[in-house]
Amino acid sequence: MRKFFRNFIPSQDVVRNNRWLKPFARWLHHPNLWHLNRRSVAGGVAVGLFCGLIPGPLQMLTAAPLAVLLRVNLPIALVTTLYTNPFTFLPLYALAYELGSWVSGTHNAALLTLPELHWHNWASGLWHWLRLLGKPILIGLPLLAVLLAVMGYCVVRVAWRVAVVLRWRARKNRRLQGIVK
Repeated sequence: MRKFFRNFIPSQDVVRNNRWLKPFARWLHHPNLWHLNRRSVAGGVAVGLFCGLIPGPLQMLTAAPLAVLLRVNLPIALVTTLYTNPFTFLPLYALAYELGSWVSGTHNAALLTLPELHWHNWASGLWHWLRLLGKPILIGLPLLAVLLAVMGYCVVRVAWRVAVVLRWRARKNRRLQGIVK
């Protein structure tokens, strides 16, 4: 798993020497922010999944300080926020609405249909529609974010463990085959 992630993550020195990140260099020194181990990567995935449901362009701006504060892998946390995009935004918010309406006991199926949006007022129309969703979306979004973060953390930990055990077994089998021959 480590080799897979290493191809996509910039080195710590590259980030430290970046002129835009120089003011933040003192907070970017902790090794877990860059090291690829199962705890750091799983924590980075959890932070990214949690912050991915934050509306607007605040996802990465929230994931970065949270990753630094929790000392989990920073690049993994930032990349993981990208699971929300124009194709997944509406289904995730519909799922959050359903989850919130199930927990709160309020449900209005008519709100799940997307309003008619036009080029000249799409932003205000979408904002009005989101305001109508109200209590269920306010309960469902944080709840879904926590559920996704916990599930992502557990999946990465288990997958990492399975990959390590499979490598151990393969190495043991290679040794045994070398002895038998």
